[in-house]
Amino acid sequence: MEETISLRELFAVLRKRLWLIVLITIIAATVSAVISFFVLTPVYESKTQILVNQAKNDQQLYNPQVVQTNVQLINTYNDIITSPAILDKVVKELKLDESAQSLKGQIQVTSAQDSQVAQIVVQDTSAKRATQIANTTASVFQKQVPKLMNVDNVKVLSKASLGEKPSPVKPQPLMNVAIAIVVGLMVGVGLSFLLEYLDNTLKTEQDIENILELPVMGVITTIKDVPKATNVQRPDITARVSQRGETFGS
Repeated sequence: MEETISLRELFAVLRKRLWLIVLITIIAATVSAVISFFVLTPVYESKTQILVNQAKNDQQLYNPQVVQTNVQLINTYNDIITSPAILDKVVKELKLDESAQSLKGQIQVTSAQDSQVAQIVVQDTSAKRATQIANTTASVFQKQVPKLMNVDNVKVLSKASLGEKPSPVKPQPLMNVAIAIVVGLMVGVGLSFLLEYLDNTLKTEQDIENILELPVMGVITTIKDVPKATNVQRPDITARVSQRGETFGS
């Protein structure tokens, strides 16, 4: 016999286990908020831009071939910026307590398609240090390019600046809490249906009919015991005792 479940039964299961769904959701949101606000270390981001332009002796005339060459060079420059040849000097100049390989994980170089501008993005737990690393990396790269590539076509377009009140880019507590709420709801709903599926106890007459495939002839209700009353006077018995007592006394 195939078992089917209606939409009404689904809502009945959710209503029955609503307390469990709400509890799991609250716990997930609370844990996420505590971790986001008090456990995870804030990470700040700083950006600087460099421009790959034409050589000085070619600036009076616009040469599309030179521009296209500069655009193609950006991919090469992206690899050079995060190479030990540049980052070792950045670590030494800023006296950082980390290796060039570790610093490479904090730096990301991006550029738009067919653009001569490359962006150096640095993430660090200190906003000030992130700004220093971004500016120093751009400066060191600009100085080392003529030696490495035998070209002088890199300029710092904009330096990274430290705002008055820098805000971290991660973690994002509100986003984390929102995700935790959604996950908590999903886990709560799934657990509710799992518990309902594993619960094989009989609760209604309909359950008995479905399992035994027999009609229910009658229902015996549960009758609670009535507590015995204490200190209840029974006048008829008292009167009889009194009358007997008087008879015995006479």
